[in-house]
Amino acid sequence: MQPEGYAVDLHVKVLDDRVVERAKARGLDALVYAPHFTRLPEIRRQAETFSDEELTVFPAREIFTGTWQQRRHVLGIGLEEPIPDFITFDGAMRELDRQDAAVLVPHPGFLNVSLGLDDIEAYDDSIDALEVYNPKQLSHHRDRAQSFTSETGHEPFVSSYAHVRGTVGEAYVTFTEAFDDVAALSTALKTDVERSLFHRDGLSHGLRRAVEWAHLGLENTWGKFDRLMLQGTEPTHPDHVAYDGRFNDVRVY
Repeated sequence: MQPEGYAVDLHVKVLDDRVVERAKARGLDALVYAPHFTRLPEIRRQAETFSDEELTVFPAREIFTGTWQQRRHVLGIGLEEPIPDFITFDGAMRELDRQDAAVLVPHPGFLNVSLGLDDIEAYDDSIDALEVYNPKQLSHHRDRAQSFTSETGHEPFVSSYAHVRGTVGEAYVTFTEAFDDVAALSTALKTDVERSLFHRDGLSHGLRRAVEWAHLGLENTWGKFDRLMLQGTEPTHPDHVAYDGRFNDVRVY
């Protein structure tokens, strides 16, 4: 069944020809591409490369705030300027507010990489939506996220949060209008325009969820060792020349 309305998978980590092919087969009109530890200009370049008349790829950044031990992720859509990782949560939120970007909370209350209720309430006016479903979340994660939306009154959203190609399009949001650019999408998310949430179910979906969990284990073992010990400084570290020292006062490393 093809989705009705303008269908957007609001958070994917992977992008190539096969991802685009799958997104179109799933009836999607757009993807929000926000890979880890990738600078905004490169995300924009990739998004433009893989966009065409049938599918739009919108650039975004999932910002890695805090230390490895106390990290919290926020998704910024509609950024004008780059924001690095490894800065304080407060510093990231101030910069997102300065740029008037849409601020989405991915996987709230999930493991040790998420915003809790206190964080969300502290920045109630700056946060635009909370994720209530992605394939990595277990039932108690989803229940917790739903309770957060009920307590705070924030709009909910869903996404595939795809780290592997096959998960793209497993969860998406439909809007009653199309968006010409990322600024229009950001405005829609900030103004609570009408939307509907969907996710797939069944055996196939369950298998894709299992693959995503396996990827999570790999990412937090070998992947973390590779990033910390073998690759050196991340391109999104505040020390990078592209940030011109602007975030030195809020860096955590």
